[in-house]
Amino acid sequence: MSSLHRPGPWDVRRLPRAEGKNFLVTGGNAGIGYFVAEQLAGTGAAVILACRDTVKAEAARVSIRARVPGARVRHIRLDLADLSSLQASADALELERLDAVVCNAGVLLDEPPRRETRDGSELMFATNHLGHFALIWWLAPLLTATPASRVVTTGSFTAKSECLDLDDLQSTRDYRPKRTYARSKLAQMLFGFELDRRLRAAGSTTLSVIVHPGGALDSLTPSRPPVHVRTSGERLRGLPAALLLQSKEAGAWPAVRAVLDPSVRGGQLWGPRVFGIRGLPALEPVRGHLADTVLAARLWAATASLTGLDPSSNLR
Repeated sequence: MSSLHRPGPWDVRRLPRAEGKNFLVTGGNAGIGYFVAEQLAGTGAAVILACRDTVKAEAARVSIRARVPGARVRHIRLDLADLSSLQASADALELERLDAVVCNAGVLLDEPPRRETRDGSELMFATNHLGHFALIWWLAPLLTATPASRVVTTGSFTAKSECLDLDDLQSTRDYRPKRTYARSKLAQMLFGFELDRRLRAAGSTTLSVIVHPGGALDSLTPSRPPVHVRTSGERLRGLPAALLLQSKEAGAWPAVRAVLDPSVRGGQLWGPRVFGIRGLPALEPVRGHLADTVLAARLWAATASLTGLDPSSNLR
């Protein structure tokens, strides 16, 4: 895993051009994913929004094109909770090269009861982790055929304080929504680190980079109607929180940098500069459970068993 280094200067408002490149953003129709897509579209790259709700995806596409003249944006349907549908979603890309995929889509349930997918997996774990794991299996040939492509996995700072129970990945014994969500994000992040180790071992030029948005609130996020509308009252009520937290527009910055910055290396963790909660994107040390290579390898094996897929077999 890459150690800390001094990356070059980076201006979130003056991104490098990326004409000719293709970027896929899961969950690009709303929240942080929307702003990742909007910012990447401003570089001249072709951006594909991969979303479960095609109506919301079309609204996001229209919004991006209204703000970024000439933006090359389209969308495909992607339901990460339905593993059997992912091959069709990957085929729908119809690309010869894929320069980066941002694994951003996620589900956060606020209260019980525990919900399951059609396959019988806990919904948050299935969508946030299992679905992205399987998606990368289907995208691996396209990614590894594209020189210096990137897999950017969006985790959460809440995952840093969680522990992963490999004997109860589906939260069947003690389901608590917020903890289950944090564990699903920890699983995602561990996957991102283990993926990079396996890419390096395979001699691939593809990089796996892990990011998190810090604390990002809707009340601090600028309006993008009809995708997101912030009222004046919400804006005023959110002002005190701005001392500690940030908007979802700013929350997108670490992922955008992980996609575009040539100084970014595989196996790195990027998040907001100020206490990992707000501010410009900065490189963070990898500590605790995130640095546990044995845990990550065991999770990889368990996930491969649950999905019936193993991205390692597609890495070159």
